[in-house]
Parts: sequence; C-alpha cells; structure tokens
Amino acid sequence: MDSPNSPLPARPPQPGPDPAITRQELAALIQLALAQGARDIAVGSGRTPAALAAAEAIIRTWRACGGTVADTVTWPETAASWLRQARRFAAAPADLWVMTGPGAGWAQMTRRLLWSTPWRPDRTLATAAIGRPDTLALVGADRLRGMTGAGTNGATWRITEDGAIAATGPGVP
Repeated sequence: MDSPNSPLPARPPQPGPDPAITRQELAALIQLALAQGARDIAVGSGRTPAALAAAEAIIRTWRACGGTVADTVTWPETAASWLRQARRFAAAPADLWVMTGPGAGWAQMTRRLLWSTPWRPDRTLATAAIGRPDTLALVGADRLRGMTGAGTNGATWRITEDGAIAATGPGVP
C-alpha cells in the first residue's frame, strides 16, 4: 500500500465484489454489537444496491433488537475526497460504527476517516464485503487494529495488533 502522505491512494482501487449480506452474517454482526454493549450504532455503506440492502437489513434487525440508529451515511465509489461523509459518520453519537461495502468506496472512505476524523477502527464492525484480505489491504490492515466483522457464514474475525486477520468465532470467515 502507498504511503499515508495523503488520505487517498495514489491510484483509485478497482471495483471488487459486492456481495449481498447473508442471514448468518447479519446475525453475527448483531451479536458482536450486543456483546460489546452497544445501544446506538451508526451505519455506513456504499451506494450500490447490495450495500444499501445490507445497511437496511442491519438497521431493521438492530431496531428489532431494541437498539437505536444514531445516523446512516452513504458514500460513493468515487468522489473528490469523502470528507463530508467521513465527518458526518465519525460525528454520529454512536457506541459502534457498522460499515458495509463495496470495497473500493469503503477503502477511500476509511482512509479519509483515518486521516481527518476521530473515528476508531476498534469501535467498528464490518460486513464480509469489507473483511476480505485484499479489501482490507487497500487501507492497510495495520491501520485497522481492533476492527471486527463477520463472514458470510457467520464466522467472526478481528484485526489484531500486528495487523493480522484472526478468526474469533466459529468457522473460517
């Protein structure tokens, strides 16, 4: 990955897969949030149909569990800087941030979050659309320590202090 001299990569990432969220993945994300004691979440997503559907499923399920959604933010796959979306997302009065793909826009948004806001990856949950090693590498897993997420089969993962992706729940993400 290129140097962090800029919040944006030298070359924009190529679009990757944009998978739909699965029931197992959704259930695992909700359980992760509940296990961390969250009551209020902020949900961020790309603007593709699969990403918007995943965000809506997360919101609907979270509210059904009695949680509240502090804010929802969408971001484009391409933009001049993502600064407006990053500031709004990071400013949400939430216990946790929940993010879904697709990966290229997520990586640009996340680099902006790291560069320009108090956002913390250790307070962030991510879907399988983001949790792929090649997607995390667009930002640099070593910059995402503590980020947790769920795979399509409901297995969970966490980025360790050394930037490795470790399975933390049943199965392999």
